[in-house]
Amino acid sequence: MTRITVTVDGQKNVDDVEPRTLLVHYLRETLGKVGTVVGCDTSNCGACTVHLDGRSVKSCNVLAVQADGHEVTTIEGIAANGELHPMQQAFHECHALQCGYCTPGMIMQAIDLLNDNPNPSEAEIRAGLEGNLCRCTGYHNIVKAVAQVAGQKGGE
Repeated sequence: MTRITVTVDGQKNVDDVEPRTLLVHYLRETLGKVGTVVGCDTSNCGACTVHLDGRSVKSCNVLAVQADGHEVTTIEGIAANGELHPMQQAFHECHALQCGYCTPGMIMQAIDLLNDNPNPSEAEIRAGLEGNLCRCTGYHNIVKAVAQVAGQKGGE
């Protein structure tokens, strides 16, 4: 066992983990952060995307020990003061989900995309989300939601 200290959604956690434990399993099984979804376990689908020190990562491709000393933000940690994060709100308003399985990872990736490029074109949004797969929506409303948030940021 290896002792790790990880700040998750603003809360410091100290735990002993098996060195081979994936971050996604640590988040779900040890910390109860079940909004982070286990999708493919091969880093292909992006359903497990979280932010590690503010950058999106597929948590099925990161060991929990690699997060030692770092900050992780999950889908549960992006809302503030009982208000949805603007990206969560846009996904709701634009009907950018159907089954919802990919939604947490898609939202986390979209936030990171806008952090890098606050005013992306439709093609740039699609390229920025291409590592996150959705089997239900056809992506149109997801792109629309991301563009809506980008438009809000541009107006500030």
